Amino acid sequence: MKLYNTLTRQKDEFIPLVPGQVKMYSCGPTVYNYFHIGNARPFIMFDLLRRYFEYRGYQVNFVQNFTDIDDKVITKANEEGVDFNTIAERYIKEYYVDAEGLGIKRATMHPRATETMDAIIDIVQRLLDKGHAYVAENGDVYFRTKSFAEYGKLCHQPMEELQAGARIGVGETKEDPMDFAVWKAAKPGEPAWDTPWGTKGRPGWHIECSAMACKYLGDTIDIHSGGLDLIFPHHENEIAQSECANGCTFANYWLHNGFLTIDNEKMSKSKGNFFMVRDAAKEFGYETIRMFMLSAHYRSPLNYSVESLEMNKASLSRLYECRNNMEFRIEKAAGDSMNAEENVKLESLMGYKQKFIDAMDDDMNTADALSAVFELVREINGYMSAHDDVSKAFLTAAHGLFMELTGVLNLAQKRDEAADPDEDKINELVAQRTAAKKAKDFAEADRIRDVLAEMGVIIKDTRQGVQIQRVKK
Repeated sequence: MKLYNTLTRQKDEFIPLVPGQVKMYSCGPTVYNYFHIGNARPFIMFDLLRRYFEYRGYQVNFVQNFTDIDDKVITKANEEGVDFNTIAERYIKEYYVDAEGLGIKRATMHPRATETMDAIIDIVQRLLDKGHAYVAENGDVYFRTKSFAEYGKLCHQPMEELQAGARIGVGETKEDPMDFAVWKAAKPGEPAWDTPWGTKGRPGWHIECSAMACKYLGDTIDIHSGGLDLIFPHHENEIAQSECANGCTFANYWLHNGFLTIDNEKMSKSKGNFFMVRDAAKEFGYETIRMFMLSAHYRSPLNYSVESLEMNKASLSRLYECRNNMEFRIEKAAGDSMNAEENVKLESLMGYKQKFIDAMDDDMNTADALSAVFELVREINGYMSAHDDVSKAFLTAAHGLFMELTGVLNLAQKRDEAADPDEDKINELVAQRTAAKKAKDFAEADRIRDVLAEMGVIIKDTRQGVQIQRVKK
């Protein structure tokens, strides 16, 4: 498997630190609000990478943090007149609601900054002890950027160019404009923690990820991932402080997803094109959003539009229709073994599995992987349409292959949550419609079909009998 490594600017063969194991860290949300559609892209894409590693037999230790102490969290708490923990707890719960809807597995560990304070303070102290950090006059602790000769290696910018855009802000007492805060001195009314160096305060944004990755995965990890906007300064600063504190490589592979635009414009509250996942899901459904995100290569720019969502919703329906048709045919079919033709056909279908794997092995090319799935769907649909007497053995094998590949993507896996309370009524109406058709009372048959549609039931007449499909109204 090859992954595009931002650090080397090329596709590198993935070689884990420990054979058969993957240590992976991905930046999580700052929990002061629901997360927006742009946040959803890295959450979905790196969830898929984790799933694919597991599919290929790796044991994955996947850590995604919650930033639960931050200027935005504190501001939101002050606006509502509540404790910062109240805000954090509320939006962590809401994160899980949206993440579950999007088909995102919970990480192996979801550490919070406030629960990792000992590790954060420890890494700051080590930076101070080694001379890579200093306590400023105002009590803030800054990382001495020029003490790390490789600073800029992730964003591939020389120190001189980075320094040209650096400034010392109001209230800052840095030695150099390039230095960044790893610890912030306490301000009145803000939560604060005691430290060995005597400055009561809270961590800077960058230091928490270094501390959490080190605590839960070790000094060196396999993969660190996040959005393209995090390369500089966040990930660049993580590398500098981690490698200076620990004296070794922080992460071997750095993966970043491309930007998401809204109708070909950058998402911005001022432009009125700022969408929360929760709101988009009400209109299109969570699974449609996941399908949309997987429709393009994760490093490519992706444009969010109503047309794109509608197109992906239709594509998702094609997957469910294929699955439902196979399951209906399996119920009606006989034959515990395949004939010679079916054996040849199944062997042909297995070629799409290899195409899927080849695409995913090539830097997680989900566009080509989805193409392989839809080619499989076309072949299965065509074969079922051309053969009324397909064996149960063939249908079961084809269904298993379909579910295996869509299962990796976590698409078309949902089931009706419970039996319909009007099950008897539905069956009665279907029987009445069948009787009406037999009596050539087609107007009555159409009327009953419309009644069923109003109930969220679509019926299809097939050679194997009436197929009932329930859809959400």
